[in-house]
Amino acid sequence: MHSSVPMTGRLRGACAGCLALLALLLAGIGPALAQSSGVIREIRVEGNQRIEADTVRSYMQVAPGDAYNLERVDRSLKTLFATGLFADVILQREGEVLVVRVVENPIINRIAFEGNRKLSDDALSAEVQLKPRIVYTRTKVQADVQRLVQLYRRSGRFAATIEPKVIQLPQNRVDLVFEIYEGDATEISRINFVGNKQFSDGRLREALATKETRWWRIFGTSDSYDPDKLTFDREQLRRFYLSNGYADFRVVSAVAELTPEHDAFFITFTVEEGEEYKFGKIDVQSPYKDVTAEQLKPFLRSKEGNVYNAELVDKSIEDMTFELGRLGYAFVEIRPAVTRDKDNRTVGIVYEIKEGPRVYVERIDISGNVRTLDKVIRREFRLAEGDAFNTAKMRRSRTRIRGLGFFEKVDINQRPGSTPDKTIITVDVSEKSTGELSFGAGYSTSDSILADVQIRERNLVGTGQDLRLGFSISPRRQQIDLGYTEPYFLDRELAAGFDIFRRRQDLERQSSYSLDTTGLTLRTGFPITESLTGAVNYRIREDDIHSFAAGASPYIRREAGAKITSAIGYTLTYDKRDDRIDPRDGYVLRGSQELAGLGGDNRYIKSTATFIHYYEVFDEVIWSNGLEGGHVQGLDKDVDLFSRFFVGGDSFRGFKNGGIGTRDNTTGDALGANTFGVATSELTFPVGLPNEFGIKGRIFSQLGTAFGIDEDAVPGNTIVDSSSLRATVGFGISWTSPFGPIRVDIGFPILKEEDDRKETFRFNFGTRL
Repeated sequence: MHSSVPMTGRLRGACAGCLALLALLLAGIGPALAQSSGVIREIRVEGNQRIEADTVRSYMQVAPGDAYNLERVDRSLKTLFATGLFADVILQREGEVLVVRVVENPIINRIAFEGNRKLSDDALSAEVQLKPRIVYTRTKVQADVQRLVQLYRRSGRFAATIEPKVIQLPQNRVDLVFEIYEGDATEISRINFVGNKQFSDGRLREALATKETRWWRIFGTSDSYDPDKLTFDREQLRRFYLSNGYADFRVVSAVAELTPEHDAFFITFTVEEGEEYKFGKIDVQSPYKDVTAEQLKPFLRSKEGNVYNAELVDKSIEDMTFELGRLGYAFVEIRPAVTRDKDNRTVGIVYEIKEGPRVYVERIDISGNVRTLDKVIRREFRLAEGDAFNTAKMRRSRTRIRGLGFFEKVDINQRPGSTPDKTIITVDVSEKSTGELSFGAGYSTSDSILADVQIRERNLVGTGQDLRLGFSISPRRQQIDLGYTEPYFLDRELAAGFDIFRRRQDLERQSSYSLDTTGLTLRTGFPITESLTGAVNYRIREDDIHSFAAGASPYIRREAGAKITSAIGYTLTYDKRDDRIDPRDGYVLRGSQELAGLGGDNRYIKSTATFIHYYEVFDEVIWSNGLEGGHVQGLDKDVDLFSRFFVGGDSFRGFKNGGIGTRDNTTGDALGANTFGVATSELTFPVGLPNEFGIKGRIFSQLGTAFGIDEDAVPGNTIVDSSSLRATVGFGISWTSPFGPIRVDIGFPILKEEDDRKETFRFNFGTRL
């Protein structure tokens, strides 16, 4: 049986329990309510030294007259700590007064660095955020320590440690000292590759910006580990393989392992090369009726059947974009539609021309140029405010600004304009020194020991003007010259300038006389197209032949005295080389003529032409073939001695200066030639040493002739004038050393005349500090 309890008893028990629970709750809440109750009549600040009490109160979330509220008081405490002004804050209630006790953070009096040798104080100061007269906080100090550690790691010193020290000073000030142990540079002990079959480890290392540590890299930082550089190297590997036909290439991983001693890294790249591809069918699709695909195909760098090269695809797009812009189509977008045939290993490309969004240049903003005038930068732009925006022209503008040589960094970006169809181009530059004081020393077979001094400013008062003053002296030649160039004469893309020179040459070894030349040249140059440039010059000079050696040729003695030459000339240059400093592909064609007779003593027309073609046979193996020739024709007057061509030396290796051509058979003196021609074939190749050594070998052959002299200048029969061909073969080596370029050539004449002057060994060395 179940027992039952009367209902009234249950209710009484339940009520008694509720009352007991309520009593307990009131006992716990009572004190809290007591503390939360009441009004704050005053906020008193204690412990402050520099900071005004009102400033402290301004950060509080409560004010006199407010009800005391724990939540708002807690927020006030957090706000005061967040200011970074205080090392400690205590809020305490004393009756109706809220007391704020603070301990102020000290002020930094001075920041110093100790133990740093590899990085300067200026470099370190630029990295830290704390500065003198700023409030000291431990959080900011630790953040600066991490920044300095990262700076040392970027410079390749992963073993560097930094410990901040605080020196207490009166009036709550401190000196902050960063004690630095730099440690040794963390070397790149080895760079390994896994998965490469087509290219050796050595060839791939050359494509990287990161290099293995070797003794000859003591002056560089390429052998210092940098995570950002490693990321860049992944892209460099990708570009290298894509430019050599491996369209499926990818970098699986790039791992840098630090030794336990923190003194060296082992870097391993794991790659998947894939197969080599060739260009398949290449076509152009044009939506414009008046621009056919056939008109644009000459601008394609990629050819069907050639090894696939992604760089050529980009260059083709750039060239076609320029051409379409020239034809009036500014809003174009060219996309390469790629068809990859894995069975035949070909990459077919269809260049699809589409009309892009109509966007105009609203404004060009330039920053960072402290010295260089804005107009010097703006005139290099292929775009102007109000023009239709063109990506290819913006890239071309960046190249032209960098080509000025005035800036260490040139960043060009775009951001949205005031409306969707407008864009703002921002240019951020970092200037570098453009003044030069150089001292040169060298040796050449022609001039013997040579020394020179040059003072130059390439950006005169920020206008882009070039001013140069040079002196050079050697036992056989002394020269002083002054040159000035205004790159944008009359605010047009027209370079104008002048050269004034005084030169004395001792030519006794080749022609038994000395020659003094004083002259002035006025010149101007202008672009005709992107590849074709023109130049016009006027030159007036005085040539004085004197100091004849004993037994000098009578044909030279009759030239004694001073003569004035007044001549005007022009030069056309068509340059399609891929690089003007270190060409690997393309050609350059240059032709010039000079007409003398605008007053003065000499009247002639002189023509010269040069053609050189470069071709990369294998990687780093460059084959160049050139042809140079010239002819001078007297106009109702014989051509004087110093207006003829003297062939040999650097122009025809294996023979001395003036070693071939017309000469006096009795004295052996070179008389020059009215006509010459030299063909050169040269193969340049690496010699197996690392590229940064700058050492390259070459083999060459030359075939040429020099002949002709005015009949009126030959009263006797002692002249030797043979138009027969001469030929040399030889080899040489060049070294781009830290002290300047050094060049050695060994030439062996295999076709020569009895009276020619041979020269087997030729050495040139020069430097500029």
